[in-house]
Amino acid sequence: MARTQALDTAANNLSNAGTNGFRAQRDFFRGVLVDSLRPGSPSDSQVGRTVNDFGILGGNALDLGQGQLVATGNPLDLAIQGDGFFGIKTTNGVRYTRDGAFRRSPTGVLETNTGETVLDAKLQPITIPTGSIHISPDGSVSVSTPEGSSIVGRVAIFDFANRYALMAEGTNRFAAGTEKPIAAKGIIEQGAIEGANQDAVHGSMQLVLVQRQAEMMQKALSVFNNEFDKTATEELPRV
Repeated sequence: MARTQALDTAANNLSNAGTNGFRAQRDFFRGVLVDSLRPGSPSDSQVGRTVNDFGILGGNALDLGQGQLVATGNPLDLAIQGDGFFGIKTTNGVRYTRDGAFRRSPTGVLETNTGETVLDAKLQPITIPTGSIHISPDGSVSVSTPEGSSIVGRVAIFDFANRYALMAEGTNRFAAGTEKPIAAKGIIEQGAIEGANQDAVHGSMQLVLVQRQAEMMQKALSVFNNEFDKTATEELPRV
């Protein structure tokens, strides 16, 4: 069962290797005899290893490692270097993402490519007038016009004391539940997009490895079942 679930996780990671801001999921294990893991808050040293000889799959944890930053030249494409998430307003409430492929709506509001409003530190929309746009590492948005330059807002990045409380919704959206956001230490890089933190090469290797492990487990179970059936049909009638 653990290998079958891990196979699903590996396949999902690989399929999203080209998704902006995607955070891969990694398997973590707990022990039947020594359950030292608590779902939702594994430490870095605990993720992806067996606690003892009776390790079984405890669940999945988000891999929050940095993805590769790719320059685009678009002034509204933003990438986070370091910790943090952009806040966006969706139909389900405030959600968080590392996908900074933004645009300016017809009314001037900064939004995602799917029309979700990007939020400032007070969870309010950011309106950007026409002009030359510059976004500083702290998220301050300034617009230059023939009349001069002025700061019109600030793109906020949020972090969480317990990042493992984040729940994935779709490919690159996360819900925080009851976890309260705090100020993030990351910086914003303008004119770049962060890719997934799962590359296709390593994702393919992991998928093949887990497939082989699952096949070995299935073969072992088949041999066991055959031997059990043989004992049941040949030995038990003699008793």
